[in-house]
Order: sequence, then structure tokens, then C-alpha cells
Amino acid sequence: MSMSFNLYVIEEFRANDGRVGGPFEGGDLLLLTTTGARSGRPHTVPLGFVRAEGLLLVVASAAGAPEHPQWYRNLLTHPVVRVELGTEAFEAIAVPTEGPRRERLFAAVVHAAPGYGDYQAHTERELPVVVLERPAAPSGRPHEVRSLADKLLETHGWLRTQLRHVRTEARSDVPGRPAGLGLQLRQHCLAFCAGLTHHHTGEDSAIFPALARSHPELAAVLERLGEQHRAIGRIKEELVALLSDLEIAEPERLRAELDRMADELEAHLDHEVAELLPALAAIPFPPVRPTPDRH
Repeated sequence: MSMSFNLYVIEEFRANDGRVGGPFEGGDLLLLTTTGARSGRPHTVPLGFVRAEGLLLVVASAAGAPEHPQWYRNLLTHPVVRVELGTEAFEAIAVPTEGPRRERLFAAVVHAAPGYGDYQAHTERELPVVVLERPAAPSGRPHEVRSLADKLLETHGWLRTQLRHVRTEARSDVPGRPAGLGLQLRQHCLAFCAGLTHHHTGEDSAIFPALARSHPELAAVLERLGEQHRAIGRIKEELVALLSDLEIAEPERLRAELDRMADELEAHLDHEVAELLPALAAIPFPPVRPTPDRH
């Protein structure tokens, strides 16, 4: 599809709650926004989708072209994507499937939409089947976020959960390859690293400077926490470098780096909570906007 046609479909989709006409009328269509592998800019494309085994699937078919589409190359670098489906919009982790799982899901895709079988027949490359993993809704009653302390604890909980998940995944048994290693682990690790970077960048650029101004007695604590950010950042960069290899050629080193990051991060999160929570508890979240002076 040409860029101008894509733009037309995207505009129609958003204007009509996910319904479009023309060649896509009545079909299952979503909008996928990836982050450019090189540019870092958002890139949105309309894609057909299939549901199978309770999963939301897209296929990097490019109508049987000899090369993978750009959106697929983007998600291999930045697994966190944005999905627009009907009237919903949500973040997801894009995970290409492998081995027997890919074969089983591709068969389900072809059963639902036979055209993908024709696309596969016209190219030598194996068409990637990508699962768009929507984050699970929190179980039980959600914790009410009223202050920056509550928000910090919520974010820390997400980081701890995701880190436990990828460490477990790195040691799980997957038939046909070393324990737990492959695209699924890679994508989850990269998504975790992106979330960690976003959290620390927000603290370094906004939260810590504001606390330094309002609580000068915390200056030494904030400096130590900043040093911990930089140390964890160096481990994260080593981990990302290992993950640049799609086959994860050094599995034992990857596991060791994950363990090292886990130890450093858990200690850092504990230190941050102990030192900063009292000050953050007095700061409302979301921030209260000042009322405009009408006089």
C-alpha cells in the first residue's frame, strides 16, 4: 500500500470508530504504531488481524514481498507498540512467534484468512506471525493513586513484576533451543529496558531536581540515587547490546547480566522508597494545575 493510501485509511479508521470502506470494508483491521528503528519517530500502518488461541495476531506479509515490512523491523528494535482496535487504543508488546508455535498459529491465520497462504507461496522468506500482547488488567481492587509516592510504588511494582517475569522466562524450558531463549524473551527484555529508561529519565529530569529545590536536605540522597541510575544504566546498555543478536548467542552471559541488573535494581528501589517516600507523599498526583487569575 502507498503512503497516501495508508494515510487515507488511517484517517477514515479514526473518524469512524475503526470502520473503513473500500477493499477493507467488513474486514478485521487495526492500526499499529511502531517506533522507527533508526528515526525514533512514530510510524502508523493499517493491518489486518486474526484472533486465534485467545491471541491478537498480525502477519508481516507485505503482500508476499521478498523483504520484511518496515513496521516489523521497527518492532524488533522497539517492542512496545500502540494498537488502535475499534474504539480502543492500548499499548502492547509485539512478540514474533517461533518454531512449532509459529507453524500452528500461521495455520490458524490461513484458516481464517486464506490470502496469507497465497502471500507465503509467493515469497521465500517465512512470514512472521506477531502476537500483540496486551498488558493484563490488574487483579483485585486497583490501588488508588493520589500522590507521587503512590505513583512511585505503582511504577516500582511494575518494574519488579516485569523483571521477575523475564528472569523466569530466561530459565524456562522451550523445546528445540536453550532454556527460554529466543524472540519472546528478547522482546520482553527490551520492553522492560524501555520502561526502566522511561522511569529513570523522568526522575532525573523532573522529580529529582524538584525535590532538590523543595527538600535541600535530600541533596546527598538524590546524588546517590542518581549514581545508582547511572550504574544500572550501564548494565542495561550491556544487556541491550546482547539482545541485538536475534539468536541471543551468549545465553549464559545474558542470564548473568539479568541477575546483576536484578540485584542492583532491587536494592535501588528499596533505597528510593526508604529515602523519598515521605517527601513524595505530600505531592499530589496527577499534579494540581493552578487556577488562572481572572483579576
